[in-house]
Amino acid sequence: MPLSFFRFLTWLGKYPPLLTVTLLILAVLLVNGWTDAPNAIAGAVVTGALSFQRAVALAAVCNFLGVLCVTTVNASVAETVYSIASFGGGSRAALTALCAAMTAIVLWAGAAWLFGIPTSEGHALVAGISGAAAALEGGLSCIRWDCWARVLLGLVLSSAAGYWSGARVQRLLREWNASPQVLRLAQIPTSAAAAFFHGAQDGQKFLGVFLLGIALGEGRGDVQTFWIPAWLMVLCAGCMALGTLLGGRRIIDTVGREMVTIGPREGLAADLANAACLLGATVLGLPASTTHTRTAALLGVGSAGDSPVCWGVAARIALAWVLTFPGCMAIGFWTARLFLTMLS
Repeated sequence: MPLSFFRFLTWLGKYPPLLTVTLLILAVLLVNGWTDAPNAIAGAVVTGALSFQRAVALAAVCNFLGVLCVTTVNASVAETVYSIASFGGGSRAALTALCAAMTAIVLWAGAAWLFGIPTSEGHALVAGISGAAAALEGGLSCIRWDCWARVLLGLVLSSAAGYWSGARVQRLLREWNASPQVLRLAQIPTSAAAAFFHGAQDGQKFLGVFLLGIALGEGRGDVQTFWIPAWLMVLCAGCMALGTLLGGRRIIDTVGREMVTIGPREGLAADLANAACLLGATVLGLPASTTHTRTAALLGVGSAGDSPVCWGVAARIALAWVLTFPGCMAIGFWTARLFLTMLS
């Protein structure tokens, strides 16, 4: 029987741990829209193609539509996150561990925002869930490495393609003798496309963990084919869009001003490369980091253009990327151990 919204609300009243998980997932979605979505509009804001307020509003609408439109036809990314690890120990303990995973993501994303570093909440999500499941199960046997392989493949391919595409598009745009005003106008639809696929990618990841929470609340720790109700897509899309409306000037300054100096041509090249790579990853059903793809595209643009790359800032960002998997897994593990100890 498909899960209706009213039936779900009834469950929330009966199972307080499920209510806690739901609130934490929505909080992480809000943080994702707040700290991750600005990557899609950084170029348009820095070059003056759009004001900050208009760019944020555009990103919010496109995030919302990306979650709804793409998930309706292809939910492969959501299925990968849903299946990343198995949870045993009963419904209450499993939901407690999932709470710990969400807490780990909020802590990591908040720290990244504080230092103005763009990080991937999607990668933090799979690492936090895996660490929490390992704490619950007492080992790594619960982790499904085939799903992790898809995550890592998406990471490598999207980052490499983003860098290559950014450099290639930058060289092609040099041959197009367009005025800065025309280039700025062209940035508006490309920024919209990047925000759309950000919603398609990251919205699906959180839909997957939402459905995992529902399954654990039902006492199902096994992996089953799932059906995503429309109301859940609207709820997640709306929460992400709301987070996007909060803005993320710190992230925009880091990727659009400190790492690479962006002009209209560079901004358009990065937007085109980012949108194209995210489209490819989404069609292939690979979980890809919108942050990594965008940042790699900017580095490719900078390396092929006249704008110097501040490799010190790039190295700081890369270090945060490298630390995300072990860092969030460790936080998820120890937070789950703490929560489970308090539960017992």
